[in-house]
Amino acid sequence: MIDRNREAARLLRQIEDELRRLAWWDDQPLPADRFVDMGPFGGRTMAFSQWLQFVFLPAASEAAAGRRDWPNSSDVGTYAVREFDGVTEADPLIALLGEFDALADGPDRDGAEGPIVPAS
Repeated sequence: MIDRNREAARLLRQIEDELRRLAWWDDQPLPADRFVDMGPFGGRTMAFSQWLQFVFLPAASEAAAGRRDWPNSSDVGTYAVREFDGVTEADPLIALLGEFDALADGPDRDGAEGPIVPAS
């Protein structure tokens, strides 16, 4: 049995590395109003790559550290397939996000309820 938290921490580091490699990493934080009514995956107020950096990575890191419940499931990888369709340089990022989905959806999950991040 894998240590889900350790595996998640590894994946999250690799996801950050990929965002940086793709030059999709913002050195400056987003204004607070971008986090209000942002919609699923931040679609109303920010780019998906920004949502990954500023919402997903911090929330998933908290779950991996045991400071937040794990979700019942994750669709971040599924959404990435649609969002980055045709962007071949994003394929490694998509694969890592898919691995996170599998980890969250895996048979050894602890039964926590609710998503890692709110849908809206």
